[in-house]
Amino acid sequence: MWAILTGAFLVICGLLYMMAEALSRRRLSKEPDPAVEPRQSLEPRRQGLRFLGVGRNWPGVVLMFIGALLLLYGAFLPELA
Repeated sequence: MWAILTGAFLVICGLLYMMAEALSRRRLSKEPDPAVEPRQSLEPRRQGLRFLGVGRNWPGVVLMFIGALLLLYGAFLPELA
C-alpha cells in the first residue's frame, strides 16, 4: 500500500513540476496596445515549443518515472509491498 501511495504522490508531483515550469516561462511584460504605442519589448511574440523539452523538465520526468515504477511494484507484487 505504501508503494502505491508514494508512487501516486510522485507522479502528481512530477506533473505539477512540469506544469509550473511551463507556466513560469510566460511573458514578463504586458502586451502594449498597438493603437496607442508601438511594441517596446525585446521578448518574442510567442513562446515556442522549447518549454516542453526534456532539458527543463527532467526533474519532473524523473519523479514521474520513479512514481510509475513504484506503482507497478505495488500493483504486481502486493505481497511484498
